[in-house]
Amino acid sequence: MTYVLDNCDGEIARLKDQCSTFGMWFDTLVDWIVHTAFFIALGIGTAKGFGHDAWLWLGGIAAAGGTFNFALGIILDARDKAASEDEDKAETTRQPEGLSDWAVYVFRELTREDFCFIVLALALFDLTWLLLPAGAICSQVYWIAQFVRGAREFNV
Repeated sequence: MTYVLDNCDGEIARLKDQCSTFGMWFDTLVDWIVHTAFFIALGIGTAKGFGHDAWLWLGGIAAAGGTFNFALGIILDARDKAASEDEDKAETTRQPEGLSDWAVYVFRELTREDFCFIVLALALFDLTWLLLPAGAICSQVYWIAQFVRGAREFNV
């Protein structure tokens, strides 16, 4: 239910023209807390259900990767904002360029906006445990892709 409501609050704020920087940051913080708790709880439940601690570790790795991605996002957003202020430009949204940018963009949007539907579909077939290895691997791939993308911006 939290995922459905999370998708609604931003839409309602935009429709009523009640968006704020605080609301954006608060929403991002709450998303991080919910995703971290979700993977930890899923790891605990799956470890108990299957009787193997590897699932607990996968939940922890996914939660740690999500935490690192959250922190990295804050750092990169602050860097981009400082760079746009230094260049005296209006804040604009960067569009994906190239295959790797599009892959990161699609992966990010699917896991952010449609995650509730992915969880629901897997839960219907008692397959939510599939999210543990996927989350453990993909959360690490995401931050690595961010570093690779960032490294391309610097030429020596």
